[in-house]
Amino acid sequence: MRRVRGLRLAAGLLAVGLTLAACGGSGDDSGNTATPGSGGGTSAAGPKMKVGMAYDIGGRGDQSFNDSAARGLDKVKAQYGLDVKELEATAGESPAQKEDRLRQLADGGYNPIIAVGFAYSESIGKVAKDYPEIHFAIIDDFTEGTDTGDNIANLTFAENEGSFLVGAAAALKSKTHNVGFVGGVNTPLIKKFEAGYTAGAKAVDPSVKVQVKYLTQPPDFGGFNDPGKGETAANGMFDAGADIVYAAAGGSGSGVFKAAKAKGKLGIGVDSDQYNLPALASVKDVIMTSMVKRVDLAVTDFVTSVHDGKFAAGNKVYDLKAGGIEYATSGGKIDDIKTKLEEYKAKIVSGEIKVPAKV
Repeated sequence: MRRVRGLRLAAGLLAVGLTLAACGGSGDDSGNTATPGSGGGTSAAGPKMKVGMAYDIGGRGDQSFNDSAARGLDKVKAQYGLDVKELEATAGESPAQKEDRLRQLADGGYNPIIAVGFAYSESIGKVAKDYPEIHFAIIDDFTEGTDTGDNIANLTFAENEGSFLVGAAAALKSKTHNVGFVGGVNTPLIKKFEAGYTAGAKAVDPSVKVQVKYLTQPPDFGGFNDPGKGETAANGMFDAGADIVYAAAGGSGSGVFKAAKAKGKLGIGVDSDQYNLPALASVKDVIMTSMVKRVDLAVTDFVTSVHDGKFAAGNKVYDLKAGGIEYATSGGKIDDIKTKLEEYKAKIVSGEIKVPAKV
């Protein structure tokens, strides 16, 4: 009988406990029961906010564009205690495969979802329509009618402005009045880099020769992750008289730096401050500067906006004025021309210099 009474007492206490829990009687008097993305923060007992990241070709570890996005993701993961899933594109894949990758994240309950690169433009528009409750972002593209919608944030950059500054740096430092530009894939976005670079070089030295080479043509996006092709292209430019080459080619840039080191020339990095990347330590001595594109900043801003319930759809441009574009000074190779570069930067920010976005 004592055992029966004890079991009944335990059951009664359990029922009371369950009733209190259902009424919010958890011992937390703050009233904070918000979930991530509601604007009220995350309760200690609530589920983790799940963030999905779909990388472009090369993924985490490309020492460039994708790695910049990864740094932003790592920052917010630590800040908010996120549950993160990262997927990567493969060379030669179709838009349907990109669409499947985004759907996989959406079906897995990830919200928000970030697509890294303009190659997701067609896919993200389709997927976002089918998951209106999920917040999406695409980096590097704003194409009306394809990657736009009430639940899509377009995170774009003034790459032409930063490329103008490293183009000016190239012309100021060149001894041969001959510089090069290696683009990963011949797309409107990378042509934007070329336009700014050429304009900056010509602003310093109207007679400077700017050699241009693209590694692949769409729909082949392998030019963003082919160091061998980057090395071959740069060698051709150095042999033709260039002494500085700008690599706007993602992971292929490591090949450009390898060629520069072998020839005793200089290279210019892109997206990240490539001088400071451990994977490029063996060629850092030839990286004169880098055009830094703060993809990390765009990622942290976007995730924070969703976390705080302040998501905004549409295009947001990260330019020199907003601090979304920079040039790197690591290594000290442009210390002697920094004053001149800052003058050009001030003129761009003020609007005195209008940097072209097309060739």
